[in-house]
Amino acid sequence: MLKVCEKPRHDVCLGSLGIRLTFDLSLFMSKAESSAWDALECSGADQREQDQASIQEVVSLHEAGFMVRIQAPATETFELQVSGQMLVTELHQVLMDHEMTCLRTCFSLQLGGAVLDALTELRLVPGLGEGALVKVVEDPYTVRDARLHLKHVRSLLRSLDVADAHNGANGSSLSYLSLYTRDPVNGSKSRAAERETIDCLLPDYITPGCKDRPLTPLQPIREDWKPLQCLRVLTVNSWNPPPGNRKMHGDLMYLNVVTVEGRDLNITASTRGFYLNQSTAFTFNPKPALPKTLSHSLVELLSQVSPVFRRTFSTLQRKRVLQHPYERIATPYQVYTWVAPHADHALDCVRAEETPASRVGQDEHTVGQSRDWNEELQGCRELPRSSLQERLHRERNIFKTNSDFVNAATQGAIAVVDGNVMAINPGEEPRKQMFIWNNLFFSLGLDTADYYRPLGGDAAAHAAPVCDLRGVQAYASIDIPGLHTLGTALVDYHGHRVTAQAIVPGLLEQHQDRGLLYGSNDHGHTVVSDTKFLDLLGKTCRPLRVQRHMVLDHHHTAVELCSCVQTKGILGNDGRAYILDLHGTFPPDLNFLLSDGGEGVPEECKRLGFPWKHRHSLASLRPELIEAFVQHRYALFQNMVSSGLEKLSADGASLENRSDSTGVRLSADVQSEALIKTLAKQNGGTAMEDMGERGQLYSSSSGNNELNADGCSDPQRRQVILEACRAVGSVSDTSFEICFNPDVCSPAVRIPSESVYEVPKQKQLLWDAAAFLLSNQIPAVVYHTAVPLDGGSLRLALHQRGVNMRYLGPLLRALETAPEGERLSHVQRISISEVIIRSAKHIFRIYLQNVEAAALSAAVSHFLNCLLSSASSAPDSADELLSRRRGSRRRRSQGSRAAALAETAWARMTPGDLWRKIQNEAEDYYHYTLHWCCVRVDSVDEAVERWSLQKISLLREIAMKTGIQVQLRDYVFESRHRPVFSEEDVVNMSPVVKHLRPSATDATGLIQQAQVAVQQGLLGEGYELIQQAMTLFSSVCGIQHEDVSTCLRLLARISYITGEYADALSHQEKAVMCTERVQGIDHPQTIQDYMLLALYCFAAGQPAAVLRLLGRARYLTLLLSGEDHPQLVQLDVSIGLVLHGLMNYDQSLKFLQNGLKMTLKYNGASSLKCAHSHHLLATLLESRGDYRLALQHEKEAYSLYRSQAGEDHDSTKESSEYLQTLTRQAVILQRALNHIYSNTPNACTPPPKFSTPSLPMILQQLNITCGILFIPLR
Repeated sequence: MLKVCEKPRHDVCLGSLGIRLTFDLSLFMSKAESSAWDALECSGADQREQDQASIQEVVSLHEAGFMVRIQAPATETFELQVSGQMLVTELHQVLMDHEMTCLRTCFSLQLGGAVLDALTELRLVPGLGEGALVKVVEDPYTVRDARLHLKHVRSLLRSLDVADAHNGANGSSLSYLSLYTRDPVNGSKSRAAERETIDCLLPDYITPGCKDRPLTPLQPIREDWKPLQCLRVLTVNSWNPPPGNRKMHGDLMYLNVVTVEGRDLNITASTRGFYLNQSTAFTFNPKPALPKTLSHSLVELLSQVSPVFRRTFSTLQRKRVLQHPYERIATPYQVYTWVAPHADHALDCVRAEETPASRVGQDEHTVGQSRDWNEELQGCRELPRSSLQERLHRERNIFKTNSDFVNAATQGAIAVVDGNVMAINPGEEPRKQMFIWNNLFFSLGLDTADYYRPLGGDAAAHAAPVCDLRGVQAYASIDIPGLHTLGTALVDYHGHRVTAQAIVPGLLEQHQDRGLLYGSNDHGHTVVSDTKFLDLLGKTCRPLRVQRHMVLDHHHTAVELCSCVQTKGILGNDGRAYILDLHGTFPPDLNFLLSDGGEGVPEECKRLGFPWKHRHSLASLRPELIEAFVQHRYALFQNMVSSGLEKLSADGASLENRSDSTGVRLSADVQSEALIKTLAKQNGGTAMEDMGERGQLYSSSSGNNELNADGCSDPQRRQVILEACRAVGSVSDTSFEICFNPDVCSPAVRIPSESVYEVPKQKQLLWDAAAFLLSNQIPAVVYHTAVPLDGGSLRLALHQRGVNMRYLGPLLRALETAPEGERLSHVQRISISEVIIRSAKHIFRIYLQNVEAAALSAAVSHFLNCLLSSASSAPDSADELLSRRRGSRRRRSQGSRAAALAETAWARMTPGDLWRKIQNEAEDYYHYTLHWCCVRVDSVDEAVERWSLQKISLLREIAMKTGIQVQLRDYVFESRHRPVFSEEDVVNMSPVVKHLRPSATDATGLIQQAQVAVQQGLLGEGYELIQQAMTLFSSVCGIQHEDVSTCLRLLARISYITGEYADALSHQEKAVMCTERVQGIDHPQTIQDYMLLALYCFAAGQPAAVLRLLGRARYLTLLLSGEDHPQLVQLDVSIGLVLHGLMNYDQSLKFLQNGLKMTLKYNGASSLKCAHSHHLLATLLESRGDYRLALQHEKEAYSLYRSQAGEDHDSTKESSEYLQTLTRQAVILQRALNHIYSNTPNACTPPPKFSTPSLPMILQQLNITCGILFIPLR
């Protein structure tokens, strides 16, 4: 809920009460400390001013642009807006996309006859300024340039085709926003005509009460997306490569083109351009055909020889230019859609050459070459970072290189699983094989060498890559100079988990044991350590909450470690220090153990049945939980010290003595917290290190006022601090410091005798963290988390609280015993769905590994039928190679094929077998029994009925989690006579990719500053900070990124609050397109963005677009979660309000009544939201002339306002006045009806007035519905 201050002041904060308290911290400090604090505050303020000036300078460089003139061959000179921060190569890319120069790819840019260097910023080019003339000069082609030109022409010809988005290729993804925001075809209309048009825009399947859930509206048909056929065929000729004598004439490659007119053309790509040759399909004659025509662009040549191509391509260009840039620019990471239509497979030479099977181990642009991914990644991390400009350059290179790395890793993993890459150890059995492709190392998620046998075997080997990726992300976020991690990506494809990593120089040339300088290769039996790695890893201990600890090596010598013993440190041939195998970065979760038993289990864990036996020992606590636990313990520590010191002061200690000995009076918790946070930030702590700085409170040695017992001369006060440290589990007896020993529960790790006494304390701290998760975090998820809409949003809500998905069982039990269980039914329903689908995903992974490639579509469709179909399912045994052959021998062969198919393991699965496996998996992994009222659920149909699940939602979840892509059609799940899915319904299998997510650290800091400014009512300052953050995010990540969409969303909201509706609409449209492209067209955030855009559209006077946007949001909500969800309250009330304003009373009544029904269920009959719904229904019924029902609803509203807000509240007074108005109108209407029924002649009773709400009134009600209240602060 946003609250806006008309006149923001420095002493006012937009909190829940609109008040910010200020404190004079000098009252709680000694004179020396006050002086030190003043100096520190001044230096910190100066540093902040310098940083802000630097940011503004860089942002101004990015935003400030100038006009240059571009002169290209055969075109008129045109002007182009450029930025000084733009590189010359980026200008090259812009010109390749510009409508005037998009036909050219092989050219250089010249200024005054001098060629511009590709990697130079435009602001550094001498003489390049406002009005400068930049010439586009055609360069000679090479083979690489010719292939890139061919690929560019192909992208131009297919710019309106969404096949790449459906196939998950070339960074293409779907966006449908323009379909719902475009203007009506017939222009301006009257209100009544507009209302009739809008009625047609509300299909039956989104109205309340409709049970149909069609899938086809998810990807509606767009007329502007119909591809225009410019050519019939464009492919590489079979005469390639050119013979030696033709290479001497400049021939690079040969192409074959079939025009729409039917002409078969053979084209030569030479160093000077493209021309027609005299070759045919069977005769090679590379000499130029008559008339001789040479064009530097292939498009220009085709335009000369084909009139149809010229006209169609011109139309195509006009439509392409009309597309918004947010719809055209490729995403940095490929987005895959779980549903796609069946499309005709067309000839495509570029696609054929780019497939990994045709160029194993080659990069798509540099055939025969491979990128050194490790050198690129490490080189980017070693770039200077002292200034903001250097950090932006460094982070931009890291992000771009990581994006390319992930795309290459995905292609390589697919090639490995498909069998298109030869193993480096082909003599081993398939499960032990490893692969190298494009300078990337690939390994399977299997226990190949029994390395993971002590940890859980294959289950541990499958979980280890995810834990390792999380550890790599943690160390990369800390970003210690000199400490290097590997580029890592995880790809789940066809039931296999493939880990892709950059190759450490020299690692494959030597035995790992000989190159190991730190850690252990055998789980702690043999341990080595190194001073260099100890120094580097020691810097990560505080932010990662890792305790320095001692272990015994194989010589029974104590060795110090700063990480898990399984973390390996090696020195590459390039001299860099690398750390590997980071799956033990975070502390173990003692609630889940590989073996039974456990000592020191807290009562909270015992009460819920913990510890539970888990299938592997790699279960660890999430970093979010660790930070929440440390914050909780710090609050306890602060309270204990405060109460202890107050008790001493009550016994006669003076305030002056307390100031001299302890430095600060800790009874003022708020002031202490503010001081601690400020000190942490001024000490240079990052977001991850802030809690570590808060733990080290007042360092007397450095003058930072650290609270410790070392500088305390009073033994009583020292004892207070000592007892508080011991009570909260601090590793230090003199100051607050929470760290975890990751090896304390490792069975193979041996502890030195001098450290054995610390083991019980370290284990107890781990148990306390595990108990904190159960007692604090899971209840916080239940009662204080955002409303989840699907499995993905539930996972995000759990992870934000530090709760792993393996705690779904305890979460469901907490939901079942919650006193407000009915209001949490949507969370329970989504959690049940997650247990079912995730259990099915575990089964599907094993199921798919035993399926031959020729039967994948049959096996996947059979699995989906067993999971979701109500009919008895049997696999289709028809073989497409044999089904239409005749003859007894063929029939016998086909019969034997069918019998063999029926004997395979996957074909023998039945719906009952699958459901029993799901139940067993749910009990074994999530420790939850799928039952209803103590009765076991025996089938998926019964589960759907009991928990009100939707099979279409279950299909979406299983498809997104496993990479299944189904056909876009409406599925009938209720049929009991035929299976739902056939082989044709399984369109494809997409990879599910997990990877590192680098971002812009300075921009993140600006967002945090902007949030503080907005909370204080400084909207203008917050707006500028968000604009600066968006500029930095765009510079680092490009415009297609989640952080950019977040900035656009915030800018739109601030613009809307300040009354700049046009700006709000523009920002939010970009945010919606960015969210659709990056996160998906049916992502929960996309739905939220559609709802906000509808509000801004209504404020901007576009009610027709509002209804289309809200209808789209409601359809997506129904698809994800069904009719019974609290988000439908806001949607239905908003739709009802808009329909009311458009005088569509019947439709409006349906939505407002359903909104009231949902409000009663999820907010309660005594809530203010319920009163608001009653009031809206009363106004609608008044417009319909139904005063009796209107009075009933308004009386309910008045009663709720009076009981909840009081007699003097504005809402209560407005409701009372409206009740009087309704009563008068009802009396007038009744009198008129009495005169009519009594046939009284010459009756002069005035007719009642049927009011229609004005647009400003509807906008005000929409703001209230969306939770936006404008409250002036006095």
